Amino acid sequence: MTNGQTMRILWVKADRLLPVHNGGNIRSYHIARHLAARHEVTFFSYYAGAVDRNYEEELEKCFPKAVSMSTGNPEMTGVRRGVDYLVRLPARAPYAVSRFSSSAVRARIEGWFQKSAFDVAVCDFLDAAVNFPTGFGIPSVLFQHNVESEIWRRYAETESSRAKRQMYRMEYWKMLRYERAMVRNFGHVIAVSENDRELMSAWVDPVRITVVPTGVDLQNFHPSASGPVTQAKVVFVGAMDWEPNIDGVGYFCDEVWPSILRRLPDARLRVVGRNPGQEVLRLASDSVEILGSVPSVVEYLREAAVVVVPLRIGGGTRLKIYEAMAAGKAVVSTTIGAEGLDVHHGKDIWLADDPASFANAVVVLLQDQAMRRRFEQAAAALATERDWSAVAEKFEQILQAAASPAREGGTLQLATAG
Repeated sequence: MTNGQTMRILWVKADRLLPVHNGGNIRSYHIARHLAARHEVTFFSYYAGAVDRNYEEELEKCFPKAVSMSTGNPEMTGVRRGVDYLVRLPARAPYAVSRFSSSAVRARIEGWFQKSAFDVAVCDFLDAAVNFPTGFGIPSVLFQHNVESEIWRRYAETESSRAKRQMYRMEYWKMLRYERAMVRNFGHVIAVSENDRELMSAWVDPVRITVVPTGVDLQNFHPSASGPVTQAKVVFVGAMDWEPNIDGVGYFCDEVWPSILRRLPDARLRVVGRNPGQEVLRLASDSVEILGSVPSVVEYLREAAVVVVPLRIGGGTRLKIYEAMAAGKAVVSTTIGAEGLDVHHGKDIWLADDPASFANAVVVLLQDQAMRRRFEQAAAALATERDWSAVAEKFEQILQAAASPAREGGTLQLATAG
């Protein structure tokens, strides 16, 4: 196959893709949608719980050749998830991955591989890799949304509870073994940042890893025409069932927000994101509003004067930063929060890594409208270069190279998974 020809692409995704809320799903959705406009994309989505016809019909609207499958495994939440974790504790594979294992899913994928039904396969992150075959004749690419073991390492470093810290350490070592093996198994790996590429280069020849940066939906996120925001509104956007966000918003409310309120008593914080648990709900107060799930975060970004990303744990890249920038908003983030993004401290983003510096950055931007406007304009200008169409084009080039015979002496040598 040569570049420019239509490819038959198998995209394998563990868990539901829709509704598109979290960062990984946003990234997968936009890239796969752009690919499907030019190629034959079979989006294979498998999920726990009963058969969900509504979900499957919605997925087919996005991807006409979609294949959905219920694994029959029960959905795990709350206490049930804790019991399931204890049952799987002796397993070598990390729990975050092993809970997606399914013999039925594995058989379906192996059947496609045996028939060589596709030109190239995309394994969408590590939880799909647990069911991926080895030794078959379809070139396969691992799409790494972050370096998961690095997140677990940071969990262990920042956790104050001794019991949780020990659990995080154990999961870190399990994840490190598993992730390193998967990165080595696949012919090529797509990373989302140079930082992630550097981390994985300790496990495999860097020539087998290519960075495809994070994008943003410029049709949906763009500066408001209603003029500058005059109220002291601060917004945090992120899924409230993801541990780094829970930790980040807790840190901000407990250690940063009181200092801001002492200087600006009228300041108000909105926390926007799905599934806030008690650990997040307890943060609500006269000055802090916990909104939970909303139909669209766009209106909340447009009403914000400053967007904060106070993460202390994380990996990959934060799409929410580019979305805020595309909406023309000043962003204050920790270095970890902005890790892997092509942003510039003091120009299009303000980075602060301790409570006092973070609080001061927010206060200055709330009070100094001219300075805030300079950050907003620089942020919006940067975001215009990050449309998903450009990101998908680079992704497509990698798949084209994978589907073609390996090129002697080229910088992209792609082999079959396994």
